[in-house]
Amino acid sequence: MIITKRHLDRRTILRGTGAALALPLLDAMVPAFGPASAATPVRRFGAMYVAMGMSMPTWMQPRDGELAMNSILAPMEKFRDRMVVASGLDSEPAVSVGDNGNHPRAQAAWLTGAHAKKTDGPDIRLGVSLDQIFARQFEKETQLGSLELAMEATDLVGNCAYGFSCAYNNTIAWRSATTPLPMENNPRNVFERLFGAAGTTDPKVRVRQLKLDSSILDSVNQQVSGVRKGLGQRDVAKLAEYLDAVRDVERRIQKAEDQATREMPVIAQPTGIPATFEEHARLMFDLQLLAFQTDLTRVFTFVLARESSTRSYPEVGVPDSHHPLSHHQNNAEKLGRLAKLNAFHVKQLAYFVERLQATKDGDGTLLDGTMLLYGSGMSDSNMHLPRNVPTLLVSGKNLGIKGNRSLMFKDGTPLANLQLTLAERFGAPVEKFGDSSGQLTTLAGV
Repeated sequence: MIITKRHLDRRTILRGTGAALALPLLDAMVPAFGPASAATPVRRFGAMYVAMGMSMPTWMQPRDGELAMNSILAPMEKFRDRMVVASGLDSEPAVSVGDNGNHPRAQAAWLTGAHAKKTDGPDIRLGVSLDQIFARQFEKETQLGSLELAMEATDLVGNCAYGFSCAYNNTIAWRSATTPLPMENNPRNVFERLFGAAGTTDPKVRVRQLKLDSSILDSVNQQVSGVRKGLGQRDVAKLAEYLDAVRDVERRIQKAEDQATREMPVIAQPTGIPATFEEHARLMFDLQLLAFQTDLTRVFTFVLARESSTRSYPEVGVPDSHHPLSHHQNNAEKLGRLAKLNAFHVKQLAYFVERLQATKDGDGTLLDGTMLLYGSGMSDSNMHLPRNVPTLLVSGKNLGIKGNRSLMFKDGTPLANLQLTLAERFGAPVEKFGDSSGQLTTLAGV
């Protein structure tokens, strides 16, 4: 890292009309010629949920040891040295105790290790999710404790399945046993949460504000120019890349909003959401990238596909609705289409990992200090089986976890043991997490 005599505060915020633009870590933010002249490594965490398991004949690893790539994992080939696939982990709290509701229980238990209370009233109860343990650790250092994202609308209310509240289908993030955190699927709303808004949800006011202030960069342009003066060449380049990314995200959101005003068949798609799954997912991931880059938050959750989703994926040759397809009855053709859908979801993860790797952070990249947990709350969706649940870790090199490995754990090992181990590694240790029975000592592998 190049240390300069000019020092900018790490929390430098540029403010304009209804906007607040945080800056990424620049060399000029590192104190010059002092004991704190090296940037403190930052750890970041993201959990991504995909519903209704995988095509298990394709997903399953053949053995313990070196990772075996398959058609589902193929989009992540470039990052196999950062990947660990864990097999044999059970989400026992998702098992029925006479309360049915396989789908909401699976989603609810995945990141909490807790059994969802059967109720369609306000007396919901689950447990604190892993992301919120990390959020409490990091929130004193960031503007947002965490960010919660989703690909589908999260406004379901009432009874969603067999007497289970829709709260269990709407999120995977739980601040407390009785406090689910709302997830956001509209890119505009996420953008405004990160960078400011008109101060009201009144659509007329927001439209007027957008016309007056067409770009967050326009509103802080003079301040950006002031910051740029005197920066080193590397900082100037890094700042330019960041501002280009902000501008690009704004442009894509605006394009989606413009397209939403055109006459289209009536579909369940809120204003401002891109037309295709891939466009939408990548825009959401780019917003999360900006949040990491500016240290607005170090924790996020993202539901790429929620339980019982009926979404279809014709863009990749899968016209079937996801939920009916997941009940494949071991039909080879259906399992093949399900594997193609699983690979498409992994492709979106690969996009985000690629962006993290390409984004500079101090002397390294954003990926170096990031841990991503990707998985599902059930394995064989045809049987609603919450055992041997598909689990993938992507770990940055600063986190001390050896990649390119398939780890096969003893049958009956709680998935919560993994969460317990990650909490310890992230410096937020807990004595017990969900139904955990101990740490996974072989996870590090170094």
